[in-house]
Amino acid sequence: MPLFHSFHIPVMGTGFSIDTPLRVARYGISSVISLVDDVLIEQVRKFHCQKNGQTYTPIENGPDARAKRITAYLNYIDRTVKQQVASLQNEPFGQGGTIDRYFEWLPPCRLKTEFEQMRGTLDPSKKCALQERLRRQIVAGSADVNIMTKLDADQYANGEKLPSKYALAMSALRGFAQSDLGSAIVFSAGINQRLYSYTAQFDDFFPDRQGRFKKKIILKVSDYRSALIQGKFLAKRGLWVSEFRIESGLNCGGHAFGADCSLMGPVLEEFKQNRESLQSSLQEIYIHALAEMGRPAAPVPSRIRITAQGGIGTAGEDHFLLRYYQLDGTGWGTPFMLVPEVTNVDRASLDKLCHAKRDDVYLSNSSPLGVRFWNLRTSASEEMRRKRIERDKPGSPCPKGLCLLNKEFGDKPLCVASRAYTKKRLDQLSKQELTDTQAKIQRERVLEKSCLCHDLAGAVSLKHQTDPTATPAICCGPNIRNFNRTFSLEEMIDHIYGRLSIIFNHERPHMFIEEMRLNLDYLKEEIALFTQRVSNRQHGFFETFKKKLLNGIDYYRTLTQQFIEEQRERFLDDLKNLQDEIECVCLPEAR
Repeated sequence: MPLFHSFHIPVMGTGFSIDTPLRVARYGISSVISLVDDVLIEQVRKFHCQKNGQTYTPIENGPDARAKRITAYLNYIDRTVKQQVASLQNEPFGQGGTIDRYFEWLPPCRLKTEFEQMRGTLDPSKKCALQERLRRQIVAGSADVNIMTKLDADQYANGEKLPSKYALAMSALRGFAQSDLGSAIVFSAGINQRLYSYTAQFDDFFPDRQGRFKKKIILKVSDYRSALIQGKFLAKRGLWVSEFRIESGLNCGGHAFGADCSLMGPVLEEFKQNRESLQSSLQEIYIHALAEMGRPAAPVPSRIRITAQGGIGTAGEDHFLLRYYQLDGTGWGTPFMLVPEVTNVDRASLDKLCHAKRDDVYLSNSSPLGVRFWNLRTSASEEMRRKRIERDKPGSPCPKGLCLLNKEFGDKPLCVASRAYTKKRLDQLSKQELTDTQAKIQRERVLEKSCLCHDLAGAVSLKHQTDPTATPAICCGPNIRNFNRTFSLEEMIDHIYGRLSIIFNHERPHMFIEEMRLNLDYLKEEIALFTQRVSNRQHGFFETFKKKLLNGIDYYRTLTQQFIEEQRERFLDDLKNLQDEIECVCLPEAR
């Protein structure tokens, strides 16, 4: 059955959206759970089982404990959401209950029209018939899951490396594949060949004879080329990508990917212009692969969904993306961090988010993955990181070990945010011939790393009172600065659909302008690092980046013909100011 809401709630950190489906799926809203932290997943399963009076049997440590914990939790999600929807379907209409909210919160659509018709019907028998028809059309939002493909560290037992199927991402995939949940897995952060190949070992990712998938594949990408490469890789293994989820490289929350200057507008335009060829080229490879595998013939795959997320802040922006780029949906992440009904953010962190100023939310080097990361400077995690440095004990004790990826100091991998790695790296730096400026920058780079795999679970640990000493890391995007209080789920839905405006910053620039500004700031920072000889960038990187920014100016100037007049004037003024600033950027000389 179709989903009627035009937005979804993306994955947020490891814990912020860990149980979001339990809160929103009954209303037909889709959301995404992170599968990074199986320890947290086990704690959350225990919390909800005990809260609801259900039997909880712990899954003890062992070679396959990670996959088993994920399977058990996702089965709990599946059972609970089905129970919630069944209960909703049995509710009476007209009493302001969940069933009324299900239809009232919908955007303009056929189902909402039928609901309004039912409300206006006076004949009791006709009203009852219309109500039964409505009940049959109720469908839960999808409880999707996310795997960040780079988080696939091999695992060890008694000093010996375990088989690859026990690696982090491989185990997480197996946990989802073996669960009862019928939803999608969202692969993010680029291709992982062994993970993608492993996916083909599970029947649930293949269609039945009617062409239906129990488990679907969604790829989160930031450009068309990546979508095509990854889509073809999967299609050759008989795996169909049901959706490409396009995310802004920098105007997002959590990990950010700015190196390619992939501006959302031009990227969406490329998808729009090449949508049919993308579908047909992947379809041809996919059908051939199924035949080669001896898989039963299935109907031609349905049209690939194209959605976008990252920095959307107003109903006008949302509507424009859906209309002009012909998208199938949009993702709203960061604003939902201010909706306690939906996400797990502790009270102290909520207060900090509501009062966050521009400099409080910054594009950091905090991530142990070596990828830029949006961080809240005032978070408890950042405060603890700074205290450790002041106490001359920099680095994290590394309590979970989910980012053991660096083999710089031996065969046994370390996390670059750990105390062990930090000490070794600082000792190494002290022996290198560096200028004072270079030494300072390199030292700050080492000390800036945060224990994200532990601290991103801090907010839910505090909210569920499972760890009162937790120090939460907060990975909101820059869009958080445009909101200054907490909201109800109804308020946020009404804001997305234009029935209400909850924006605090009415001087907020358009999302495309904000993204260009973030990319320009990124370019300036990279130039400064290159000038100080602490960057390995090739000189061509800077020329290409600046050219892409200027090409973006030209693209958006043409795009304004599609804007309503009151938006167009300010947008063009902002573009002109950005163009002047970009043209004044002096690129460094080649070395």
